[in-house]
Amino acid sequence: MALASLAVLLVLAGYALLCTVRPFAPCRTCEGTGVRQARRTVKLCRRCRGQRYRLRIGRRLLNTGRDIHAAGTRRHHTDREFRTWP
Repeated sequence: MALASLAVLLVLAGYALLCTVRPFAPCRTCEGTGVRQARRTVKLCRRCRGQRYRLRIGRRLLNTGRDIHAAGTRRHHTDREFRTWP
């Protein structure tokens, strides 16, 4: 059981590292071409909007967590001068 837990943690750590190093992956719908052929017309891919890459799910979760943390914490005001009690 411990070995399986360790394997899951290693896989998750590897995926987190991959999301940090390479946040974008080729689009799965258009296979990285940016266009889709529908009947006899060529259209931009709806999933990636023709940009050929999509944001990984893990990176999207990381960005959302960072935004939630930043919205819930105080900002440090370094531009104000530090005042002591008289």
